[in-house]
Amino acid sequence: ADKEKKKKKKVKEEAPEAAPAAEAAPAEEKRQSSRGSRKAAKRTGSNVFSMFSQTQVAEFKEAFQLMDNDKDGVIGKNDLRATFDSLGRLASDKELDDLVNEAPGPINFTQLLTLFANRMSGGSDDDDVVINAFKSFDEDGKIDSEKLRHALMTWGDKFTADEVDDAYDQMVIDDKGAIDTAKLIAMLTASAEDEEGEGAEA
Repeated sequence: ADKEKKKKKKVKEEAPEAAPAAEAAPAEEKRQSSRGSRKAAKRTGSNVFSMFSQTQVAEFKEAFQLMDNDKDGVIGKNDLRATFDSLGRLASDKELDDLVNEAPGPINFTQLLTLFANRMSGGSDDDDVVINAFKSFDEDGKIDSEKLRHALMTWGDKFTADEVDDAYDQMVIDDKGAIDTAKLIAMLTASAEDEEGEGAEA
């Protein structure tokens, strides 16, 4: 029964690639679009693995195996429910559906990595993450540039002194070493066009 499930899952994984191609009108376009989607899928897969170190991939794999409660190679709603239960947290059906629906297809290991990669490279909530991160340093509308420098060079993907200096060259810092929080957030969350406009004004 498990083998049959896996076969069905594999068929489902392949189906989303074939479906858009079938909707194209001329036969030549069908062939080109299906080839294009396969090439894109291959490129995405290889890029996803290259974004992480071997250690990170191994850690994600271990986490995936822990979450894949029924061991069918795909994380589904019931797997997520079991994961939340093991953490002592009850998740609503809506929460679980939202999590499962973040992925365009069944959540196999490659798809899970792709979700993480999309988040890391600036997914849909990127602006909120930036705003909340800098608001955590905010004191009355200002950020102490030395505290921020220390944080940038100490935690996470550590900045070098030169990288912090380069970033600070882009910011308005007053004579007391304070950065205007609102202006900094506006600069970091602006579109490329807005940034070009601001650059021209400055």
